[in-house]
Amino acid sequence: MSNVASPPVTAAFGTRVRSAMAWRWGSQVGAQAITWASTLAVVRLLEPSDYGLFAMTQVVLAALAFLNGYGFATSLIQTDDLSDRRVRQVFGMLLLANGSLAIAQFFLAPVAAAYYGQPLVADMLRIQAVLFLTTPFIAMPSALLARRIEFRWQGLVNLICAVIGGTTALVLAWFGFGVWALVYAPIAMFTARGIGLSIAARLWVKPVFDFRGAGDIVTFGGALTICQLFWILQSQSDIFIAGRAFSPHELGLYSEALFLTLILTGRFLPPVNEVAFPAYSELHKQGTALAPFFTRTVRTVLLVCAPAYIGLSLVAEPAVLILFGPKWAEMSPIIAGLALAMPAMAVQIVCSPATNATGRPHAYLATSAAGAVIFPIGFLIGIGSGPMGLVHAWWVAAPLLLVITLAVTLPIIKVRMTDLLAQLAPVMLATGAMAAAVYLVRMAFADMGMVVELLSAVVAGAVVYGGVLWLVWPHILRETWAMLRHGEAGPTQSPPMPRSGPQPSADVPAA
Repeated sequence: MSNVASPPVTAAFGTRVRSAMAWRWGSQVGAQAITWASTLAVVRLLEPSDYGLFAMTQVVLAALAFLNGYGFATSLIQTDDLSDRRVRQVFGMLLLANGSLAIAQFFLAPVAAAYYGQPLVADMLRIQAVLFLTTPFIAMPSALLARRIEFRWQGLVNLICAVIGGTTALVLAWFGFGVWALVYAPIAMFTARGIGLSIAARLWVKPVFDFRGAGDIVTFGGALTICQLFWILQSQSDIFIAGRAFSPHELGLYSEALFLTLILTGRFLPPVNEVAFPAYSELHKQGTALAPFFTRTVRTVLLVCAPAYIGLSLVAEPAVLILFGPKWAEMSPIIAGLALAMPAMAVQIVCSPATNATGRPHAYLATSAAGAVIFPIGFLIGIGSGPMGLVHAWWVAAPLLLVITLAVTLPIIKVRMTDLLAQLAPVMLATGAMAAAVYLVRMAFADMGMVVELLSAVVAGAVVYGGVLWLVWPHILRETWAMLRHGEAGPTQSPPMPRSGPQPSADVPAA
């Protein structure tokens, strides 16, 4: 851990953060369970080409979404001044920005369709322009609730919206609407979320379009907006580049594989960041060192993500065939390869809340810019080798971006790299033991059917992973449980490493 001492955190604050995390992350788990149930049914009704066409439209949506003003709403979390006029100014900014984006997408739709050579993309994009009109009613109440570290109503709204979105997609797919099931489901879900969050946050304000005196909002929000642009370049460049090189079938296989492997990093880590950012901000205002809290957060994230992704890579083939069916079999090696890069992405994603909370968004800006360069270059090089070429680009780009992010982030929050590695080493060693167990069990049960093989590998991996941590590093499990249960995230003295075990020396993104 860092050698910087931190003042004690009040029990009330710990309780608030713990409750917020429980509601936000717990509701996300519930929402994803609903979404997964719907996805498994819908994916069997639709074709890979449907997902390929849908992925093409998502690039355009993402390319415009960086201007949606979420950064202006996020500035309300970090600022010391939350006057009525400031809130109304931000609401006005959101309405102007997103109304303009909806109009822009409507008229740019034919251009995008011509680029991809798919006329249907134009019709899809015109309908999807409605999504921007819901953004002000999602971003504004989300920021107000997050500032108060109140996530109970957000969690309940997310669960309801997951049911609405999943039901819409399933019903439309069942009745033969094809790719339109993927188009209308998010519209139904976002509309419901905007209504629900506005009610929860009591967003009954009139927008103000006089932006005098809002310079700090524009400065902070503008920096995050630029970061979002860089994130779009990083996260959407693969689909943009592959859209013209791959057939809709190939693009569908890659995009769906990427969606599945991003479940943890793209669905479960943003809620962690949503809670971490206001919590870090409040701690920073109190003069409390962020180092111990950041280190514990990273370790907890890797504690879940590392075994999940390495395990997924090892069991991708039987999992895809069992869950998605034979027509998706070509997706197996893509998922297996992408999963290997995701632990690095998970750690990288959870770094930004700490630096943003200190009022230094330039750190996030620098790492976002690095990602916007590294990933597109990698994809341009790898595209000639098909979908697996993009996977190989991930293998290089994700670890490289993590190294750059840590080099920028750790000095700001006063954490030594050696201290962070010492905290993460037990998790990685336990993950290695789990991987060996999964591989051996798959070999032993290879002739007993895919279901038996998959279940045996999953059980063996979980037992070995949990057993190694409990026997060799039990303090990690105890500290993690204490942090989640009691909100205790401060530094503690780790017990000595047992001599018999390895001994180490002493992360689309929410703000």
